[in-house]
Amino acid sequence: MKGLLPKALLAAGLLSAALAIPVSAVASPSDPTGVIKVVRPAHAKLNASQSSNWFGYDAGALERGTLFNSISADWTVPTVSQHAGGQAADSSTWIGIGGGCLTAGCTLTDATLIQTGTEQDVDASGHTSYSAWWELVPATGITISNFNVSPGDHIHASIAEVVPDSDVWTITLSDTTKGENFSTTVPYSSTHSTAEWIDETPVTIAPDGVGEASLPNLSQTEFTNAGVNGAPANLVSGEQIQLTDAAGNVIGSPSAPIAGSAFADCAWASSCPTPSTAGPISRASGKATTTHKKKHKRRKRKHHKRKKRHRRPR
Repeated sequence: MKGLLPKALLAAGLLSAALAIPVSAVASPSDPTGVIKVVRPAHAKLNASQSSNWFGYDAGALERGTLFNSISADWTVPTVSQHAGGQAADSSTWIGIGGGCLTAGCTLTDATLIQTGTEQDVDASGHTSYSAWWELVPATGITISNFNVSPGDHIHASIAEVVPDSDVWTITLSDTTKGENFSTTVPYSSTHSTAEWIDETPVTIAPDGVGEASLPNLSQTEFTNAGVNGAPANLVSGEQIQLTDAAGNVIGSPSAPIAGSAFADCAWASSCPTPSTAGPISRASGKATTTHKKKHKRRKRKHHKRKKRHRRPR
């Protein structure tokens, strides 16, 4: 397993790959890569980085002093609806390795990304659709055809390197509510430098061009059982990423982490309350095993139709 390494060695090994993506400016809305698009790195007055396409949590190798060879989480599929009448909007919920910020300050980002998750979309007429997918950036996402995803379904996802340093990965996605399961093993050359748990406005490819989807209304997305390298993720508030619109307003935000392995994402909100169900999800029953009562605060659009490719923050 890729274990703890001195930060100086990690920095030397990852710097050249990280510099391949500009971080200080907003990326072009027609950039189809799907990695994070950083709008504003975290600083003393902002305890979260800001992006034009991601919101959630991102762990970086330089910040943590370790590379990542596995990631996992559970989440509940959010309910999608139009935010603006007559406007199509798309969203995706996923876990991935690569494509994110190497530090909590988000001053360096990564160009590789292997990911899997669910899609929640609404068309211009208000009709909703849900699906499951996986992707090896820069290739387009692949829909998992035997999944019948519905809002409220409990999803378990994992991505793990079969043998350390092999760059051969097993992607697993399960809808525990319906008993549907998917697994595939694929080769993919990764930097192993970031791990993330994200809601996103994905890139869309349409007859009128390529761009980031509009953010729909979404019910609160609750992530639980977040893990990396076979252990709890130990998420901290400094690893948060907020979604902003073209004017710089925060329109998507994660809650504070619960016990380092659970949090919620809130769309069309500048802060997000800690979820009431913070316990681990039983994969047999699809229900949370404990409840929590706690107050907390915390702390692109523009396209229609449809063929997506996902995702990296920007």
